Amino acid sequence: MIILPAIDLIGGQCVRLYQGDYAQKEVVAASVEDTIQAFTQAGAEWIHMVDLDGAKSGKKENADVIVSMVQKTSANIEVGGGIRTMEDISFYLEHGIKRVILGTAAINNPELLQEALEKYGDKIAVGMDCKDGYACASGWIEKSDLFYIDFAKRLADIGVKNIIFTDISKDGTMNGPNLEMLKNLKNSSNADITASGGIKNMEHIRQLKDLGVYGAITGKAMYAGTLNLQEAIQLCREAK
Repeated sequence: MIILPAIDLIGGQCVRLYQGDYAQKEVVAASVEDTIQAFTQAGAEWIHMVDLDGAKSGKKENADVIVSMVQKTSANIEVGGGIRTMEDISFYLEHGIKRVILGTAAINNPELLQEALEKYGDKIAVGMDCKDGYACASGWIEKSDLFYIDFAKRLADIGVKNIIFTDISKDGTMNGPNLEMLKNLKNSSNADITASGGIKNMEHIRQLKDLGVYGAITGKAMYAGTLNLQEAIQLCREAK
C-alpha cells in the first residue's frame, strides 16, 4: 500500500475542510513548497493535490501553483479538482503531473471519461466522493443518484484502473476510514482502490493495509500531528 499525503488548495493556500464544508476552512501550512518538500523528505513517492476552488467552479483555479510543484519534488503528483475538459487533462499531464483525477466529469460527462481513458489510460483516475453511499459532484455540493457499487461497476466496464474513494462523512473527522464501504468497493471492482477520509493514526493505516487497498490519502492527521508520515510510509513498505 502506498501513502499519499494530501495538499488541498484554496486561493493558493494549503487548507483542510471538515466533511467537505468550504465554510469550515482551516489553513494548515504557511507554504505549499515547504510542505511538498517535507513530504518528499519523509519518503512520499506520490502526493495528492486538490484544487478546491476548481472543484467548485469547474475551472483550473490553482493550476499555476500545482504545476510549479512538479519542479520542487521527486515524487509523483496526482491532481483533482476543476478538471472538466480534455484540454484541462492534457494541460496537467503535459506539465509533468503523473495522474489526473476526474470527479464531477466522471459523473456528468462519461463521454469525456471514456475519451480520456482511451488517450491516457492509467494516467486517469476517478474520484468517487460519496455521501450516504451516493456519489457527489461539484466540490461535494451536488448529490447524484449513483450508488457507489453501481458506479464502481460502471467504471470497471469502461476500463478505469484507479478509484479514489472518499466517504464525505468521514473526511476531516479523524474518526477512521469507512472500512465496510471500502471492502465492498474492493470486492466489486478490479480497479486499484485508494482510501481517503477519516485517517487519524497508525492503527487506521494498519487496517487499510490489512484490507489490501492500493493506497491511503492522509491530510489532517499529518497536519494535526496524530500521524507520522515517515512511519506510515515505512509500515506500508514492510511485507505483511
